[in-house]
Amino acid sequence: MKATKIIYYVTTGLMSFAMLFSTYAYLTKPELKEAFQHLGFPDYFRIELAIAKGLAAIALWIPVRLLKEIAYIGLTINLISAAIAHIAVGDPTGAVMYPVVILTILITSYVTYRKEAIN
Repeated sequence: MKATKIIYYVTTGLMSFAMLFSTYAYLTKPELKEAFQHLGFPDYFRIELAIAKGLAAIALWIPVRLLKEIAYIGLTINLISAAIAHIAVGDPTGAVMYPVVILTILITSYVTYRKEAIN
């Protein structure tokens, strides 16, 4: 198996796991409800975001290019927005860096996906 394909599967697996874990946590952990309030978001946004992340985690594995592209775009917007939200409320660096690290994994997944799609 080529290195590009291995990197794609590992990073896409990590992304899917992170988004599915996030979906579960958003829907079940009371402290995340408080975190959304801290960021200034309404509670319904937490539920919408949980559903969107779960769907995106699944879409990353569906062999339909349009669905994959939409998932990558949506997750990119989500992760950039998360970093900005944490900066805006003055959260510590760790809270800002977490979405940036996950975004780096997402970008790696996307770049390797595109390399594999072209070949």
